[in-house]
Amino acid sequence: MHLSDNPATPAAATVSEWIRRAPKAVLHDHLDGGLRPATIVELARECGYTALPTEDPAELAVWFRDAADSGSLERYLETFAHTCAVMQTREALARIAAECAEDLAADGVVYAEIRYAPEQHLEGGLTLDEVVEAVNDGFREGERRAGGRITVRTLLTGMRHTDRSLEIAQLTVAHRDNGVAGFDIAGGEIGNPPARHLPAFQHLKRENCHYTIHAGEAVGAESIHEAVQVCGTERIGHGVRITDDIAEDGTLGRLASYVRDNRIALEVCPTSNLQTGAAKDYASHPIDELRRLGFRITLNTDNRLVSGTTMSEEFQHMVDAFGYGPEVFEEFTVAALEAAFLPLPERQRLIDEVVRPGYAAL
Repeated sequence: MHLSDNPATPAAATVSEWIRRAPKAVLHDHLDGGLRPATIVELARECGYTALPTEDPAELAVWFRDAADSGSLERYLETFAHTCAVMQTREALARIAAECAEDLAADGVVYAEIRYAPEQHLEGGLTLDEVVEAVNDGFREGERRAGGRITVRTLLTGMRHTDRSLEIAQLTVAHRDNGVAGFDIAGGEIGNPPARHLPAFQHLKRENCHYTIHAGEAVGAESIHEAVQVCGTERIGHGVRITDDIAEDGTLGRLASYVRDNRIALEVCPTSNLQTGAAKDYASHPIDELRRLGFRITLNTDNRLVSGTTMSEEFQHMVDAFGYGPEVFEEFTVAALEAAFLPLPERQRLIDEVVRPGYAAL
């Protein structure tokens, strides 16, 4: 149902209230893109980092959003130099992870997969294993502070432009029983095709370990084809350029049909897509067309600080653009949990005991 189909359409305040209360699941959220501005300022002072554009938290939040609104994925990625600079100690990583879990839980998120690149947090002398342990400890603390209202798992990310993806894939396997749910590759797509990291994906396959791949954001459907058919990804990070394989009349090409029919989830991040130029505006974002064509759609934040967003705000943008009601968001949330890198009984428990009752209560 769309809100516009309902003669008893609630007022804006009522809409924002049910959005806040609605159970949410996020599969695509970067740890280094979601820090609290005040935390960045405090940690920068502690570690002697002096390159921040401002030390006023409110101004810093605006700066990140403005810097990311360039229409370029490459420029968007430049903002992470500031966040990674303050994420180089065990204490900082644990604090940031705990705050991430708290912030998501306060926004109604009941399940989250948070991704980060361990290789970007070694400048302070930590080992890869120590980075993973610090982040995991932080998330367990954040879950405790949130009163058990959220479950958080991590995805370890290999960077597309470096040569450590196999090492990070091995790290993922080593820690998969300690809060790590899977693997990802991220970074600039142009010139860095996913098949370049094929040994990492082959290792994960042999070890029965989950992974997702950023594709179809800055590069067209060919990157999705490579991620799916060459690298064997289970999910696609962003994936909005799958529309390159869909005709104007809605006829699906071979690749689009394969992705839809095999229920390969698309981790769609609308606000981020607008910032990087993958979409023009919310009203013309392909998420609605893809949903109507039967793709498995999940709604995500990508980077809460850098994109100046939350899951509730992403919900609101979809209400404003397409008139979506609670039924659609329940559909997105269930789709996310069905595609989550969790054991089936845990996924089913969250759907049956948390999500379905939560939406029924709305």
